[in-house]
Amino acid sequence: MTAATFNRRALLGGLGALAAGALPLDAFAAGDGLAGVKARGTLTVAVYNDMPPFNDKGRGIDVDLAAALAESLGVKLSLMPFTAGEEMDDDLRNMVWKGHYLGYGPADVMLHVPVEAPLMDASPQVRIFAPYWHDRVMIARNVEQLPHLETLAQLNGKSVAVPGDTLASVLMIGADGGAYRSQLTTTWKNGVEAAAALKRGEFPAAAGLDSELQSVLAGDPRFVINPLPTVHNSRSGWAVGMAVKKDAGDLATALQARVDELARTDRLKQIFAKGNLDWHVL
Repeated sequence: MTAATFNRRALLGGLGALAAGALPLDAFAAGDGLAGVKARGTLTVAVYNDMPPFNDKGRGIDVDLAAALAESLGVKLSLMPFTAGEEMDDDLRNMVWKGHYLGYGPADVMLHVPVEAPLMDASPQVRIFAPYWHDRVMIARNVEQLPHLETLAQLNGKSVAVPGDTLASVLMIGADGGAYRSQLTTTWKNGVEAAAALKRGEFPAAAGLDSELQSVLAGDPRFVINPLPTVHNSRSGWAVGMAVKKDAGDLATALQARVDELARTDRLKQIFAKGNLDWHVL
């Protein structure tokens, strides 16, 4: 896999602006590892904004996970919601090891970082660790309208809701030489919106990330969610975890221990269940 895999628009979709009500820019400063966190009494956590079900207007799985991490360290939480850059390198630079040129950041830790060897090798300034979720592109369908979908050809001309400018849209547009391009409606901002359109009965199928589709459709017997049946989606997905500065090894160790404890006590499973996702050990 090449560094191009980590293009933010392709992997995660378009992300929103800084959340309303965020802290002043001069409050967005952290560092000095675990000792700095303890001395300040605050854990500053960078989270992608407008990424349901992980963060949607200050609520979601990553927000709750950040709160649980801060609580477990005995400090307060300071969220740093941010707009994604074009490349993962931009996000790691702005949120983890350097700070944004506008004057905010870096955070103590950033969530939702792909735990991928190529990214680790290309990012010597950071430590990437603690995978806590595995995602991949999936397709959901109404089983009454589409009883079987072993191949995309079985769509039989039916329309599919797909979020535009995302990995799901890239895979669907390019599948089978572009055979399904005319069947795709790509006006949706993310897979949650696409799944909601499917649930309302506007489409017989919707594509997006597993987390997006599950958050809307899991538990509803009218729908099933399966891997996208295309050879271009042969990769089994990717894990997301956390990142800290390279020299903050003590903080990484402490956070890894907290994540392990959250998993052992089922707290992590409960956090994901609030977002309608079924968490399991990676």
